[in-house]
Amino acid sequence: MSVRGQESVGSAVMEQLCAAMTRRPLVNLTGPLGVGKSELLGGLEGTVLIDLDRAGGLTALRRALAAPAGRTVVVDSADGRSRREALHGELQRLRDERPPVVVVSRRPVLSDPRWAHSGAATVTMTPGRDERIATQADAVEDAEGKALVLGLAGGIPLIADAARRALDAGTPPNAPGAVADLVAEEILERLGRELPGRQWRHALRLLATVGSGDERLVPGGPDHFASLASLSVVGRGALGLTVTEPYRTVLELAYRWRRPEAHENVRARARDYRLTRLAATRDRAERAALTEQGLFLTAVPLVRRTLFPADPGGVSVRTAADADAGDVGRLMRRWAIDSGFDAGRCDRLTERWAGDDISAFHLVHDQRGRAIGLAGLMPIEERTATGVEPLLQQHSAALDAGGLFLGAAYCPDPAARALLLRHLLRRAALRDGQLVVSTANPEYQALMRGLRFRVHGSIRDDVYGCGRRPVVYSNDFTAAALPTWLSSTTEAGVAGPTTGTSSAGPRLAPKELQILLDYVSGMTLKSAARRAGVSPNTAKDYLSRVKTKYRLAGRPAYTKIDLAHRVQEDGLVPYGPQGLGRGPGG
Repeated sequence: MSVRGQESVGSAVMEQLCAAMTRRPLVNLTGPLGVGKSELLGGLEGTVLIDLDRAGGLTALRRALAAPAGRTVVVDSADGRSRREALHGELQRLRDERPPVVVVSRRPVLSDPRWAHSGAATVTMTPGRDERIATQADAVEDAEGKALVLGLAGGIPLIADAARRALDAGTPPNAPGAVADLVAEEILERLGRELPGRQWRHALRLLATVGSGDERLVPGGPDHFASLASLSVVGRGALGLTVTEPYRTVLELAYRWRRPEAHENVRARARDYRLTRLAATRDRAERAALTEQGLFLTAVPLVRRTLFPADPGGVSVRTAADADAGDVGRLMRRWAIDSGFDAGRCDRLTERWAGDDISAFHLVHDQRGRAIGLAGLMPIEERTATGVEPLLQQHSAALDAGGLFLGAAYCPDPAARALLLRHLLRRAALRDGQLVVSTANPEYQALMRGLRFRVHGSIRDDVYGCGRRPVVYSNDFTAAALPTWLSSTTEAGVAGPTTGTSSAGPRLAPKELQILLDYVSGMTLKSAARRAGVSPNTAKDYLSRVKTKYRLAGRPAYTKIDLAHRVQEDGLVPYGPQGLGRGPGG
């Protein structure tokens, strides 16, 4: 076996693969759909390639495994339960006589219990910057089209190729949903090799739309939920199943383009469900996860693009230790230079913060373990006051409630920056206090406004010597404040949420009103549904619509108690045994 064109491949994955093949008789090359595993294997010579997607693939595999020549057998497209079972059976049958084997799959074979003791070495190919993606983008003459190809690709060459073909077919680049729809069809077609039938396709679109779903948000029963979880683009998170990026973005864009009203209704129901759970939970870790998911569902486009890009990123964040002082200094200096700040002033600030507590810095590491970004996030305590005061000055009273202070955030890569920012927001939710931010960066100032942080104003001095004075923002991340804050980050909230209560409640349909009033009067939702002559699921939908209408009116109601308060505020009372209505003057 030899490698052809190793320099052109230029891949650490190829080096890892070759090294693994010299050590183990069974190697698993794994990576997401369309990342380029099959193309990578084109650099291997002296192998027998068996593609299980082709007719007679299993028969060809048996012949290759029984051949006396002993050449390495590469088994491509080993995806889906039935294929993995058949392949495992063949390898077990010839365990002591078979040639070296490379299995190519979207999920690691070791995640399957049958393969647990196979001794397979795993080599993972992840999404990343790829020449093939740049080539596909360069083939598009229109600048908007180039940006769309790059934006959708998320490090997956298959998506870049499909997007470019959609544009070549005449789909306009200013219709990203139409382009995504064609890409989504190709993704779904390829996923069909993993899971028989088509009934899961719509459920996958719904899951992509809500971001993270349990059985309440992904209906169909436990078996349907488990089937969806078996797809290679679906993972398991703290709040349920998730569709990995960039497939999630593509599928949601396509669904919104095809069924815009249904798309918004799905997101509205998911928002209400998540915010209701957020208001009820006492667990801080769950609260942090629900805050992030709530933000995904409520945020305006600017915030969603910044915090939830299509690119999966593939980085990690951890707090700094003494050994990281060099990386902290280097990245803070780059932050100063790229921001147009006076480097000397930033060096002194870095020394002060690191002297107080080096772990106040949170470092972003790429897949090779290199530090590529950081944030200065320190607890608001007496010992940190000296380092924080210069960035707050006359707004130092914002520290009175304690919490966390963010004074620097730097990460040039957009996907890695998104992960860092979400990490910071989760830390604030875990802290159960406020987050105070001081920034002279116009981009971050726009983000703070989009996140509906309180604006305290600019400080007196141009502390960075850049011609711009930092502006101070804060937000309350306590359990009681989070649901209301997330409601304010919707487009309706940003347009101008109502403060206080209003004598004019939202317009409710008769059935919505009946379900609402029966429910808050003490009935179970099932009993309210029976009285209204509808199914329990329909009653849930009515109640969800009521919550959405109150939220859009700037008066969110997440719990039964909240709804009872809204009913009281709006003067809603029973008007007779056949229905419900407003009191006098309603």
